Amino acid sequence: MRIYTRTGDQGQTMLFGGPRVDKDVARVEAYGTVDELNAVLGLVRAEPLSADVDQLLARIQGELFEVGAEIASPDPVAQGTRTIGPHHVAALESHIDRFDAGLVPLGEFILPAGTRAAALLHVARTVCRRAERRLVTLVRQNPAEVSRVLLAYLNRLGDLLFVLARQANAAGGQPDVPWRRGPPSA
Repeated sequence: MRIYTRTGDQGQTMLFGGPRVDKDVARVEAYGTVDELNAVLGLVRAEPLSADVDQLLARIQGELFEVGAEIASPDPVAQGTRTIGPHHVAALESHIDRFDAGLVPLGEFILPAGTRAAALLHVARTVCRRAERRLVTLVRQNPAEVSRVLLAYLNRLGDLLFVLARQANAAGGQPDVPWRRGPPSA
């Protein structure tokens, strides 16, 4: 099988089980950003992480393929791509609670900084938030086609990535970097 097909050379792509659409429509923007998030998580996993965190991120990468498949399907029920459910959201919440329990409580805003792994997790968090925003746009345009569970999943995943970034700093012996208001501009 060839990698290139030339079918997208005119700026269109084929949806899963659906029609050809322009590559800049909300659906393609949403699943493309989920794909970008998955790639960033791959970069995070290239860092030294605990086996627990690495396994969790590997599982999330698989789930993100499922999220992308559902978004790429105009009729996810008929295509069998509606696989992310409330139990996935509950699992993310459980991980958030578990990792957050070992951290110093936050009393101030922190900068996306610290160890390299923490900084990359913050990058993943911001890409996740963008994917969430792109999905909000798609839901507004196609309210009957997109499961609201995906919105909750991405929202909770962004929270988990924030907690994991803090956990990476703690594991690396690096305190979170507090945000300090700078002097007023002249």
